[in-house]
Amino acid sequence: MNAATPDTRTTPTGHHVLVNGQRIETDSEGYLCRLDEWSEDFVRAQAAREDLPLTPEHWDVIAFLREHYAEHGVQAQVRVMIRHFAQAWGPQRGNNHHLHEIFPRGGPQKQGNRLAGLLRTKGEH
Repeated sequence: MNAATPDTRTTPTGHHVLVNGQRIETDSEGYLCRLDEWSEDFVRAQAAREDLPLTPEHWDVIAFLREHYAEHGVQAQVRVMIRHFAQAWGPQRGNNHHLHEIFPRGGPQKQGNRLAGLLRTKGEH
């Protein structure tokens, strides 16, 4: 590359997660910089970094978030998650309180989206 040709590659953020010995770049909050680098191993590594023991409920939410995004092109709103999980898990567990309890760092919309390999939701800093 010469001085007249700008470097258009993504500038590293300095943040990353090690996944199977490979550095996966994230932003300062742990969101993937390249969504195509998501994997279940990324989820495990990021959850360990956040001190979040993964349960089948976490995997259900992550799968729902990814499926919703793939189908609709936008992240699921919390009320959509509540409607879905109230039906799937029943009202005792499929409610806002429980979803925030299992995702204690920002709830299902922030921590869930981060683990699901989706972008920050609008308004996050």
